[in-house]
Amino acid sequence: MSDDIPAGFQVISRSSPYIDMVGPLYYRQSDEGLLVAFRAEEKHCNSRGFVHGGMLSTAADIALGYSAGDFPDGNRPMVTTSITIDFAGSARLGDWVVFRTDVQKVGRMVAFANTYAHVGDKRIARASGIFSVLDGGK
Repeated sequence: MSDDIPAGFQVISRSSPYIDMVGPLYYRQSDEGLLVAFRAEEKHCNSRGFVHGGMLSTAADIALGYSAGDFPDGNRPMVTTSITIDFAGSARLGDWVVFRTDVQKVGRMVAFANTYAHVGDKRIARASGIFSVLDGGK
């Protein structure tokens, strides 16, 4: 398994006990917006060496919420109201999995975003999230 992290990515510093358990997770600002990524480790995989769908769902939720919350520049508090994920491929032990997110709208009370998980050029999942904005968008 490769431990190297692509240039420009850094560890997500605004963490939680849950993120600490599943991480490390990384981020990088790009022309596309916030990228969230992880290197697939044994703890992320099922017995066949594929990244578990639960891990992809967790990373998607983080990518969606952090993007809509304006991480790392802001800290708009919000909670997930709904998340839907569709799997179109798979990741394996050692893969670098990157989530590219498109924030549709952040309103006073609700936010909407989509994210796409990639291994290299291959899209392996898409997820949509709806978030309740806790501070009224202030």
